[in-house]
Amino acid sequence: MKQPNFLFIICDQLRADHLGCYGNRVVQTPHIDGLAARGARFDRSYVAYPVCMPNRACLMTGRMASDHRGINNGIPLDLEATTFVDVLAHHGYRTGLIGKSHLQGYTPLDPMYGYIADDELTPPPKELQDALRRSRWDGGGYRIERRIASGELAEIPYTDGFYGFQHVELVTRHADFTDGHHLAWAEKQRPDFKTLVGKENALPDHRPRGPQAWRTAVPPELYSTQFIANRSRSYIEKAAQGDHPFFLQVSFTDPHHPFTPPGKYWDMYDPADIPLPQSFGQITTPRLKQVHELHAAGKHERKGGFAMPVNEEEARALLALTYGMISFIDDAIGEILSQLKTSGMLENTVVVLTSDHGDLGGDHGVMLKRMHHYQGLLRVPTLWTEPGAAASVRDDLISTIDFPTTILKRAGLQPFNGAMGRDFFSDPEPDGLIIEEQAGRPQPGSANPPGLRTLVTRNHRMTLSPDDNFSELYDLAEDPNENINLFNASKAATRRADLMEIMVRRMMQMQSTSPLPPFAP
Repeated sequence: MKQPNFLFIICDQLRADHLGCYGNRVVQTPHIDGLAARGARFDRSYVAYPVCMPNRACLMTGRMASDHRGINNGIPLDLEATTFVDVLAHHGYRTGLIGKSHLQGYTPLDPMYGYIADDELTPPPKELQDALRRSRWDGGGYRIERRIASGELAEIPYTDGFYGFQHVELVTRHADFTDGHHLAWAEKQRPDFKTLVGKENALPDHRPRGPQAWRTAVPPELYSTQFIANRSRSYIEKAAQGDHPFFLQVSFTDPHHPFTPPGKYWDMYDPADIPLPQSFGQITTPRLKQVHELHAAGKHERKGGFAMPVNEEEARALLALTYGMISFIDDAIGEILSQLKTSGMLENTVVVLTSDHGDLGGDHGVMLKRMHHYQGLLRVPTLWTEPGAAASVRDDLISTIDFPTTILKRAGLQPFNGAMGRDFFSDPEPDGLIIEEQAGRPQPGSANPPGLRTLVTRNHRMTLSPDDNFSELYDLAEDPNENINLFNASKAATRRADLMEIMVRRMMQMQSTSPLPPFAP
């Protein structure tokens, strides 16, 4: 059997119901919807970790964050970690990455060590104050992304090997002020490009808007989305001239905040036409209540990526801008698919689309992400299209960690030991999925950084917190908008116990198997 090419498209912070093929009646995504009409659409696809870096590492390794140890943003994926792209490259695939990677930090900051000295005890030396020694992420290999972001390695594609990718053109950061290969490319087109970026250079506009939004002066033809489309088309055109199959990861930096869709995409959608989520205004947990109270008291800055309270006008405005970013991505995908067809490679290419995580998207009156495991954040689109396959809608549970095994088996290759996921086309469906999240700092209502563990089944979502007051249980069949928290309800005691058992069993099933002991057969 001839090995297929793979076009693997990843969006950033795209929730499933923000696409037409998943039922959205406002946003225009004809090219993405076309993929869904020609292949498999998975309606119950969930992240393993609802934050960028950890989940992208889960995607590359097929391992949970607690196993690969990249438990939050800012912690790079171990250079010794095997990725499915490593395996593809070893077996003759030409591998490329264009767009966002975020397997490493692109800022000057290294992972922190949170050791707190006890005045009554003698502390260990600095190099022994953490379970992983401080030399753990030393070395130039862990600073490739920041070197590209700084411009040092951004003049030409990076080809020295990067987690299995042989050809790398990175876009780092978000909105209109991205760095890396995109910035180097944009400055060649417009030497004054930096005078166009950022809120300080924004165009005047009187539309309603929310926080972290401005009308960028960057034209669409110089925006990161267009750069990714252009460079992806060039990669495909060159790949068509070779004798090897290719794996190309096309990774958009949108529709991640800040909200800066350029040109026509800024006002493509009228906020007045945007319906609010049915859960808007519904407060289901003490932690969510405290987030809203902090905002009401003027103590929530609404910066960064943490759950951001919004009023109705702000929510509609930000969703309209999000839809603009999504439509731009859809147009870019259309260009890339057209190049596949023109190059004569469409008939032997598997096209996959997913996202690294979703967005709270106005659910319960908040946007963005972090520590609130509602469906909009956890559930992501997953489309799989290949020549000759019939259109289908799948409702079995799949996880981020399933992609490596599924892709490798489709390429006719055996997955590596330690990959925890399944082939979601041929292996049995699990009875539940585990989702992890560990806060890097204290959260509202918590003196210490809390951790969450979530179980998603076909009919329920249960999230455990160190404090049961913050734990959650929802009946997704009866309460799809997650408005009624049943965790402490006496009538749900038996159901809660059953879900606890499923969670424990799933966590046991996903214990690490790498390396194997010396006596293993």
